[in-house]
Amino acid sequence: MKRSSGVRLCATAAVSALSLALVTGCGDGGSKESGDAKGPDAAKPAAKALSAAELKKLIIAKGEVPGYEVGPVEGGIPDRGKVTSDDAKCRPVLQAFTGIAPGEPAANTSRMATEDKKDPTDDATSLDDLADGKFEDAINKSMDLDVTVVTLASYDGDGAEQALKSVSDAVKACAGGFSGEQDGEKGKFTKVAEEKSSGTGDASVAFTATNDAGKDGALPLHAEVVRHGNTLATYTTINIGAMMSKKAYTVSAPVVKAQAAKLK
Repeated sequence: MKRSSGVRLCATAAVSALSLALVTGCGDGGSKESGDAKGPDAAKPAAKALSAAELKKLIIAKGEVPGYEVGPVEGGIPDRGKVTSDDAKCRPVLQAFTGIAPGEPAANTSRMATEDKKDPTDDATSLDDLADGKFEDAINKSMDLDVTVVTLASYDGDGAEQALKSVSDAVKACAGGFSGEQDGEKGKFTKVAEEKSSGTGDASVAFTATNDAGKDGALPLHAEVVRHGNTLATYTTINIGAMMSKKAYTVSAPVVKAQAAKLK
């Protein structure tokens, strides 16, 4: 039985709706340096923002992340104006979970990295091979893969520092949760918490937001925003299989490592 394109599509489609964790229909530490901290180069003038063409040369590409397939974001990044929150100060968190660059970047571009794992149904020759409850288990395992959206954005002046600060401030201010909306679809996060960041770049903040998924229980989403000079890298990872089995997962370290290497 070959890999179901529906399973892969389900995972990638979920990423396009990360803001509200609309994944139920598919499956029925501290920062290195906080965003508002001042680094040794705080007094230096910021370089001019990079162009979209320059960012496209810097973002991860096919073959550059071992164990991952890299390509366009399935479904694209949502329109900034169609992603809103009940509390304006929480919007930077919501934007990060949709792959939208925080603040007002001069240019941005995005890619998606999907973990390339063997589908446990590949070795089955018929549905009988997956009887007695094994089919559901196999489906869950087939979706146990990280899907990460990476967005690079470049800013003029101190735009990158201010944009990162807005995310860091939102993580603290929205710890008790908030509601949001994307293209008319509403959702609610019950809590937001800072996590240990990757330690890359000049400053960063990593965080998780827990979605109120009703009968499916709490569904966590993970994100990290890293500043490299006047460029921000936003990473958002979702793993539907891990969510369904209540297994812990984080922002994909190999993806962060590969992208950070290109921004040095």
